[in-house]
Amino acid sequence: MSDASTIACTSGPHASDALVLVQRDARGVVTLTLNDPARFNALGSPMLAALQAAIDAVAADASARVLVLAAQGRAFCAGHDLKEMAAESDLASHQKLFAQCSRMMLSLQKLPVPVIAQVQGMATAAGCQLVAQCDLAVASDAATFATSGIRYGLFCATPSVPLVRNLPIKKAMEMLLTGDFIDAATALDQGLLNRVVAPEALAESVEQLVQAILDKPRVAVAMGKALVYQQRELGVEAAYQLAGQTMAVNMQHADAQEGVSAFAQKRQPSWRAGA
Repeated sequence: MSDASTIACTSGPHASDALVLVQRDARGVVTLTLNDPARFNALGSPMLAALQAAIDAVAADASARVLVLAAQGRAFCAGHDLKEMAAESDLASHQKLFAQCSRMMLSLQKLPVPVIAQVQGMATAAGCQLVAQCDLAVASDAATFATSGIRYGLFCATPSVPLVRNLPIKKAMEMLLTGDFIDAATALDQGLLNRVVAPEALAESVEQLVQAILDKPRVAVAMGKALVYQQRELGVEAAYQLAGQTMAVNMQHADAQEGVSAFAQKRQPSWRAGA
């Protein structure tokens, strides 16, 4: 990405020690990179706090256009830190951890910009949840996916929330009940992923999606993302009412009017700067 800047988000005194690396380019594309490869980028409390801080910063940035979630090392994310969970055995500690994780996941959905997972390796349990929670996902053909908590006596309840909203229910239940891994091709076929590419083509494939989004007006993208997730939880009549109202409001925006005029005049639309 051109004109990119990189900062650290939480943890050690040096950028290389940070649990999450934050890169932002001149186009408003923000990349958050999980940076704890020695622990397979596990979602312990410090990692969740670092992610939350970075996501909140994107939410507050009116010039942000796209968020990419990537990771360092062989694993994308191995889910929750089971050693941390075992060390804190009381109910209140576990409730606090899962509430922290759920807040972070919901923050991704509530962002007004699209979120793309760039999955280079294994994504298990809450790591698989993280992929499912993103709006779009591109994976290396070497990536694998599982909701493997059941193997350790812990049903992946929170990962099931976005998983059953991505996969057909029987496919999701098979993953949840067996804990078995699926490869990237299977994940693509079942709806967890948008694209699967060779490892060396991963960044380029994500960039293609990024550019396709950047070519569209920001306001319409933000309104559309919010509408999709809201109407999904409604009955069909309420969904149509909400969708109709959203389109009517969208049509009042200058970019929608420019787009319609451009279509009628057989020319390319000229979106407002930063729209």
